[in-house]
Amino acid sequence: MINGHLVGLRARHADDVAVLHAELYDDVPTHSRANAQPWRPLPATGGHSPFEPAGASEKSACFSVVERATGELAGEAVLWGIDTHNRFAHVGLSLLPGSRGRGLGLETVLLLCHYGFTVRGFNRLQLETLADNAAMIGAAEAAGFTLEGTLRQSGWANGAFIDEVILGLLAEEWPGFNLPSAPPASAG
Repeated sequence: MINGHLVGLRARHADDVAVLHAELYDDVPTHSRANAQPWRPLPATGGHSPFEPAGASEKSACFSVVERATGELAGEAVLWGIDTHNRFAHVGLSLLPGSRGRGLGLETVLLLCHYGFTVRGFNRLQLETLADNAAMIGAAEAAGFTLEGTLRQSGWANGAFIDEVILGLLAEEWPGFNLPSAPPASAG
């Protein structure tokens, strides 16, 4: 588990799937804004949910976001579209409705950057979001990402075309993140 001050990133557990599916996937308006794929009615079981834990993949690293104070599931985070040759990945996250607006998104972005730059050795991380997603843009900019461009009317969400923005961060621009120190080892 990668721990920050407020949240930790851990492997997706089977128990997480029903919660993530109900609160993130079955919320059609929110899912439509957060995902480039159209919503379809899918059961949370039987390997159909997009939140089902998958085997190891070179193309993505999926995490569950957990609040450190309570141990409660707070959302999902992912590095996707991983390109090991060019040392590049895309950043994505989605917090449960009850976990939004408390600074957890910023720390999740920071932990994904730590994982991408420090653990995986990537050179570039990129984030795409709808241009009116002020919370995501604010978290990305606070983490050091730079607005690099706008893709006009490239997102289709809830019956309308919406501009998308691209934000990027290079390893050389990454200021690092002061992770909580590990407890001292016992002497005996």
